Amino acid sequence: MINFTKRYINTVSLIISIIIFYILNNYIFSIQKIDSKEFFVINQFQAQIEQIKNNSIKEGTKEQENTNEQNDKNTNEQKQNDENRINDQKSYDWQIEIPKINLKAPIAEGTSIETMNAYVGHFEETTKDNGNIGLAAHNRGYKVNYFHDLKKLQEGDEIIYKYKGKQRKYEVKTLKIIKDTDWTLLENTEDNKITLITCVENQPEYRRCVQAVEILN
Repeated sequence: MINFTKRYINTVSLIISIIIFYILNNYIFSIQKIDSKEFFVINQFQAQIEQIKNNSIKEGTKEQENTNEQNDKNTNEQKQNDENRINDQKSYDWQIEIPKINLKAPIAEGTSIETMNAYVGHFEETTKDNGNIGLAAHNRGYKVNYFHDLKKLQEGDEIIYKYKGKQRKYEVKTLKIIKDTDWTLLENTEDNKITLITCVENQPEYRRCVQAVEILN
């Protein structure tokens, strides 16, 4: 009876020990598993933060690069336009001089307000060299008013025209007030002439016209 009891007690103790070991083992494994999972989640979270940070830096850098590129492009275009304008002036030396009224002005193609805000405008329908050259400019109220003193010219006054390195001198022959619809004086001619047109003060329906004929040596 005593032996049976001892064996029973030993068996029960062994079973209890196995149960305790199993519980402890599972508990330790669970802790390790939780720690590993938490470590994985933390790493993933940190990786996402780094990715977002890197993306933000890249986007900011790209946006700044695009802004800088656009600014450089605008600057280069402006420089190119300025260089083209300067080169055009140097290459063609396109200008008009009228000593009587101390005028020396650059000429550009077209007669728009924008063109005549900086230049004497050339009527596109007229020649630039041989024949009848037609020019126009403001005389008051604008940024530049190259023909302000055109009304002071008289017959016999000299006009100097330069184009592509070639210079011609003209003598004033005609001074007229014409209707704003009368363009006959701008028609091409066989002999070389230069025709200057500007507005008439307080008479918007009229134009002041000065025409000169080339002086032949």
